[in-house]
Amino acid sequence: MQQEAPQDFARRLSLPFSDWLLLSRALTHRSYLNEHSDALEDNERLEFLGDAVLDFVVGAWLYNRYPEMPEGDLTRMRSALVYTEQLAEFGRQVNLGHAMRLGRGEAQAGGRARSALLCDTFEAVIGALYLDAGINAVLDFVSPLLDQASDEILASRKTEDPKSLFQEWAQSEGLSAPQYVTRNSQGPDHSKLFEVEAT
Repeated sequence: MQQEAPQDFARRLSLPFSDWLLLSRALTHRSYLNEHSDALEDNERLEFLGDAVLDFVVGAWLYNRYPEMPEGDLTRMRSALVYTEQLAEFGRQVNLGHAMRLGRGEAQAGGRARSALLCDTFEAVIGALYLDAGINAVLDFVSPLLDQASDEILASRKTEDPKSLFQEWAQSEGLSAPQYVTRNSQGPDHSKLFEVEAT
């Protein structure tokens, strides 16, 4: 696979970078440094910064997107959106693997598709974008990704059973685990409808 140049990566995604060295560093895994004397630094410090920026940006985005959502639900949504697998999925959606600068061994071992590397590099790109273009550029970049992912997370939560959702809510409110008493049941055994009281 042909590695995508940092400038091409930024242009394809309309990322407003002006510091190409910063973006190159964000895309550089430490395995690349062993084989290329021109690379001065890997992306680990930018990854650290990007992690913090993402926590803030995702929190602010959720706060504005879901004004009626309780704090406990916002926290769970943020955790789901900044989870390693989800950030790796964002990386896949923007074809980040094609732009990552990896050592030959890491690339041959499938590093461009590895979730941990995609997540780390995505965070590093966010850190670099924040330094180069500011928080609004980060928000512009991640908002479409967050829109789709949050809709999917909410849709998947709707398929959870109501008892589990109720118990999660009770715990988030600091209440003890509910006790359930069946008050009535009707219908055939294969499709019974229950009336239950929670205390």
